[in-house]
Amino acid sequence: MGKDKIRRFRENETFPNLFQASFQEVFNKDYYLKGSWKQKIFGNDNPLVLELGCGKGEYTLVLARLNKSVNYIGIDVKGARLWRGAKTALEEKLENVAFIRTRIELIESFFTAAEVSQIWITFPDPQPRKENKRLTSPRFLNRYLSFLDPGGIIHLKTDSRELHDYTREVVENRSDMTLLEADPDIYGNKKRPAEDPVLTVRTFYEKQFLEQGKPITYLRFSTGNPSTAKAAGH
Repeated sequence: MGKDKIRRFRENETFPNLFQASFQEVFNKDYYLKGSWKQKIFGNDNPLVLELGCGKGEYTLVLARLNKSVNYIGIDVKGARLWRGAKTALEEKLENVAFIRTRIELIESFFTAAEVSQIWITFPDPQPRKENKRLTSPRFLNRYLSFLDPGGIIHLKTDSRELHDYTREVVENRSDMTLLEADPDIYGNKKRPAEDPVLTVRTFYEKQFLEQGKPITYLRFSTGNPSTAKAAGH
């Protein structure tokens, strides 16, 4: 392990906005902040939004800057990447941002029923040969349902048309989810307003994909049936 990575891991231990739980702490157990992130960490009752597989937290940080009345938590298993997001949030004094280092498979240990309003999944590994590892597979969607608000929103942004189409099919075949939007090329869609947060944030990987000429796709879907989504105002 390089010296810079070791330094970052040590510095992570000092960050008040970065929570690192060991496998033993959360495997078949509830994390001590489950159900109380808003009150104990953010000190308010504002909506809570997650970014899964957040990497350096680029999406989390930009959304937090744009929406100070919303709480954001970026989640990733890579500590060296999370270091950048957590450090930037502290430098900018972004009080509506936190990060969790954990595997997404253990996410139910961190959040309780109806605690989370929205989830962003940005450029995940499409896992072409391992369906169960896709973050939008039924296995993971069922986990998200355990803590999302009724009518809560899930966003998927990816350069993988295969993952886009797969996720759309999964959602359309479920009675407990409603597809709200499916865009196969967000930058080629002239009807999408420039201030749309879907376009506002360009992650490191997204910029690379665009330079390679890959279209960026987007899906937005909600928990519940169409009437539930309408009642929730989404």
